[in-house]
Amino acid sequence: MQAVIYGLAGMQLLAEERDFFRDAKPAGYILFKRNIESREQLRALTNELRDLEGHDEVPILIDQEGGRVARMRPPEWPAFPSGEMFDRLYQLAPSSAIEAARVNARALGLMLNEVGVNIDCLPMLDVRQPGATDIVGDRALGSEPMQVAALGRAILDGLASAGALGVIKHIPGHGRALVDSHHELPIVEASEEELAIDLEPFERLRDAAMGMTSHLLYTAWDKEHPASQSPFVIHEIIRQRIGFDGFLMSDDIGMEALGGDHGSRAAACVAAGCDVALHCDGKMENMLLVAKAVGEISPDGAARLARAMAMRFTPDDEMDFAEALAKRDALLALV
Repeated sequence: MQAVIYGLAGMQLLAEERDFFRDAKPAGYILFKRNIESREQLRALTNELRDLEGHDEVPILIDQEGGRVARMRPPEWPAFPSGEMFDRLYQLAPSSAIEAARVNARALGLMLNEVGVNIDCLPMLDVRQPGATDIVGDRALGSEPMQVAALGRAILDGLASAGALGVIKHIPGHGRALVDSHHELPIVEASEEELAIDLEPFERLRDAAMGMTSHLLYTAWDKEHPASQSPFVIHEIIRQRIGFDGFLMSDDIGMEALGGDHGSRAAACVAAGCDVALHCDGKMENMLLVAKAVGEISPDGAARLARAMAMRFTPDDEMDFAEALAKRDALLALV
């Protein structure tokens, strides 16, 4: 199994993709708006991926947060609220906000399961900071670490109740970025004391099955490498200080915070300690570079992935999709 999760070019597998994935044996796949048209089409695509792998437990990821980050959109699927809505409700009624976040995530999980997607890159545990770039902005669950952790836990629980996995992101925290890491490398010059605020939600949810790193450079920890490519940040901060022992992926290596070609970017993430590199653009020329540069997933990484996939089968709620949406909307109406 190769230490990479790949994106796809379009709404069905191309012949060259099928051949490439059969040879590469990636750790999983991630879907974007370009891959999605309808329930029937998306279910057929995820079935193709499972048929290609020859088993049902293929990790298939999506960024379905709600608000401006949503790959499955109206009119085929309902719109979901951004993280800021739960933050606003939390200021009025914390327990109601926690329940709203849980049932919202349950509805997301049920919606994803219907089309064969089993992992949502959610919750975002980045603590919102004043003056930062709006790449986090209204996606954040708040500016107070304990609140972010409480809402994040509810989201993980809601997804799990529908048999889906969540991914805590962006470890060790994206909330202080002054520029958008999609376009350039954010340099965070916060002190150790200040960064402890960013770490707290991840420490509280350290038992999550999956996590995603950030492409931010934190000068207090490593003056040369962004977190996703920093052995110190991954081993000393994420694994040791935070105590996260789950399956760890990089953020998308196509983001321009990273230098070099896609192969060197991916290799640096894996060499630093990420279990896999996340490669999203679906372009064959870049996937070939990545496949040439990155080898098999480590035994520890493979074990963490297997453990994570086994954890997703915990449905324990009979609330259906419509009931979950109705309960969420009633709670959010308090705002």
